Amino acid sequence: MVSVPRYNVLGVGVSALSLDAARNLVLAARGPSRRGYVCFCTVHGISEAQRDAALRTIYNRSYLSTPDGMPLVWLGRWHGHAQLTRVYGPDLMLAVADAGRAMGIRHYFYGGLPGRAGQLRAALTARLPGLQVVGTFTPPMRPLSPAEFSRLQADVARTRPDLLWVGISSPKQERFMAEAWNQLDAGLLLGVGAAFDIHAGRVRQAPRWVQRSGFEWLFRLALEPRRLWRRYLLNNPLFLLRTAAQLARLRRYPSDW
Repeated sequence: MVSVPRYNVLGVGVSALSLDAARNLVLAARGPSRRGYVCFCTVHGISEAQRDAALRTIYNRSYLSTPDGMPLVWLGRWHGHAQLTRVYGPDLMLAVADAGRAMGIRHYFYGGLPGRAGQLRAALTARLPGLQVVGTFTPPMRPLSPAEFSRLQADVARTRPDLLWVGISSPKQERFMAEAWNQLDAGLLLGVGAAFDIHAGRVRQAPRWVQRSGFEWLFRLALEPRRLWRRYLLNNPLFLLRTAAQLARLRRYPSDW
């Protein structure tokens, strides 16, 4: 964990930083030293952490747990972090990939449907000439077997990436990173989920004005109602109730903060 202040959202310490600061901290973690993993906090993830103490611990032990969703940005600013901005997984991935070219940062893509990591590599290297993507690995739709994990370890040791980007669903990717980071020879693991599909051109990204409004969830729900209805229509109201209760308690008992 780096020395970045965190603010408490329902027991999860969210890193109070901007996109530029997050980019610089990720770039600074290059090299073979194992620094840990980066989580991107959303309403969904924090709601899942209310039911799963182990997941809450994973967020709190990360190198960074960034404010990926606008509700978390608004909460951070309410707590006095005026310079805080949204640190969205696809945005940070693109910013790091772009700035890292001059530094020779080596990237590795783990995740996605069959062929997706290769599509991502092709799309990003075309968009950002000079980008070094040294390897890809497509996992099965289940936890890796010991033999499969050994193959991943060997490939990571051979290719020596600075950053290993993980694109599987949440909270599977957070659990994978927490278990694997100190067994893989990479500087950082970053769980960016849908960034693989977005940057590979397979999934539409919400317009910027929708993202800034806090209604990106509604845009995504319209695109994938069967998969996402439970996440948004059940979790979002619960999150609002829980955070309202937390804020009311903090007003009454400031020392609890």
